[in-house]
Amino acid sequence: MKAFTAPDSPWRVPYDGRFKVARSPTRPPAGGLDKPARQARLAELVEELAVLQHILYAHDHRSLLLVFQAMDAAGKDSTIRAVLSGVDPAGCQVTSFKQPSTTELEHDFLWRTTLALPERGRIGVFNRSYYEEVLAVRVHPEFLDAQRLPQPRPPLKRLWAERYQSIRDHELHLARNGTVILKFWLHISKEEQRQRFLARLDEPAKNWKFNSGDVAEREHWNAYMHAYQDALNATSRPWAPWYAIPADSKSYMRQTVAEIVVQTLKGLDLRYPELDATEKRRFTAMRRSLSRKT
Repeated sequence: MKAFTAPDSPWRVPYDGRFKVARSPTRPPAGGLDKPARQARLAELVEELAVLQHILYAHDHRSLLLVFQAMDAAGKDSTIRAVLSGVDPAGCQVTSFKQPSTTELEHDFLWRTTLALPERGRIGVFNRSYYEEVLAVRVHPEFLDAQRLPQPRPPLKRLWAERYQSIRDHELHLARNGTVILKFWLHISKEEQRQRFLARLDEPAKNWKFNSGDVAEREHWNAYMHAYQDALNATSRPWAPWYAIPADSKSYMRQTVAEIVVQTLKGLDLRYPELDATEKRRFTAMRRSLSRKT
């Protein structure tokens, strides 16, 4: 089995802990494709991905897990929809993780996402994930009270470090067993988020998307950026890389995510299963049988 090599990209978070949110752009680089050209390129990538997904399904030795994290209004849902619009639904599953249920809180923080991992041959998408446990829960440590952790609970600094370690171990275990992991942080600016919230208020067709709680979370913006920076530095590894994708332009974001996914699948050198000599002889006999008119 060919080893997974994370596609090179200016947006790939380094593995040495040097990532800085303040230096990470939220807008596309200058001089690139314009919006119509990005949309045309995305359409090409969607077609490529449809073919590659079919081969992944037939190959049946690997799975692909796409993890999406972002601040509200960054475009997770629309990006997932746009990038995977050509994929056969039989070979793909999307799971959104919201506030944990009572049953989920009775288990460790990796339990509920483990249940939703993609089988071999399939693409799995996590719309939010176990990373909420070192992002939202870090910003709001009072959420830990509902988790009934063993007492005495370790100091918060040590608790986050232990969770990072658990995540790294978990992802390495998955990678060793054939799951290819790509993690995308859709990096939106605070101003762009404000504009998108206003659009949700001003456009009746978008009113349903508006949640007053999302606006309240803007008060914790700096705390979230600090949490993202630490989480990405602690868990971006060659077997499970993070990509900090500029998200102020939806067309650029979608095209870039699609490029990385397609490059990854191409790099795995997946192939349709080959028939052995016995199967080929059986096929020859069946062809003769079917060729005879009855």
